[in-house]
Amino acid sequence: MKKIVETIGFLVFIQGVGGLLYEWTGWFRFWTLVRHIDFLSDRTLFVNIVLIVAGAAVMVAADSIKT
Repeated sequence: MKKIVETIGFLVFIQGVGGLLYEWTGWFRFWTLVRHIDFLSDRTLFVNIVLIVAGAAVMVAADSIKT
């Protein structure tokens, strides 16, 4: 269970980083999912930062899971 939670946190973190890279450089156009969600289209920078923080928090919280 611990590895699953760590993997989910890592994927959320990578989505946030990829979204920021797309916002700043235009790379990873097909890879980011946030820009495809219509109601988040004008808040993509904020949402990507939240994804980075949430992904890091989930990865840290995975350490408290007992195996």
